[in-house]
Amino acid sequence: MSLFHFIDAFFSDGAHWHGYDGIPHRVLEHLQYTFTAFGIAAAIGLPVGLLTGHTGRGGNALAVVASAARALPTLGLLVLMFLWRGIGETTAMVPLVALAVPPVLVTTYEALRSVDPSPVDAARGMGMGPAAVLFRVELPMALPVVLGGLRSAMVQVVATTSIAAYISLGGLGRYLFDGLAQHDYAVVVGGATLIAALAVVMLGVFWVVERSLVSAGVRRR
Repeated sequence: MSLFHFIDAFFSDGAHWHGYDGIPHRVLEHLQYTFTAFGIAAAIGLPVGLLTGHTGRGGNALAVVASAARALPTLGLLVLMFLWRGIGETTAMVPLVALAVPPVLVTTYEALRSVDPSPVDAARGMGMGPAAVLFRVELPMALPVVLGGLRSAMVQVVATTSIAAYISLGGLGRYLFDGLAQHDYAVVVGGATLIAALAVVMLGVFWVVERSLVSAGVRRR
């Protein structure tokens, strides 16, 4: 059977649209894991990236930490967490957060450091304090790049959240692991298609967010 035959066989089967193992339920589980991990990563990476980018301090240490986090094997970290804490959502969150923090952190830092210093100096000359300079001058100018880091993290998490099924949790990864175990390749292909579709949807969401939040002048720059 071809790839398209597998896709058609999966999505045309009414049994895949109802119940605990149905597509709507698995998509909601996948999104729950994704948004939880992404939210934690953003809560860690954004403040640290903004602070270090604004002050210009700690850049070397940040690069070392981010490089070390990127080198961590996500599946290997998941197995270690499983051996330590057993089955649970926290076990899956740790490797996903570790995956998402570096792009948010590093991109935010680099975005702040790349802002044109002229308007920043002008704002300080007008008497603006550090917080006002950061949130009213630097961040609006750096926002496209910051959103790019968030977008990258989101897509990576959406694609990797399937590992939650490796430790018997839910999400779209269930189709991948269960389908491989049962040699049901229509289920495997269907699950992979859903994950890819979610990643594309997230790209579209961030495109809309950028068009809404970033001023036209900054986008042209």
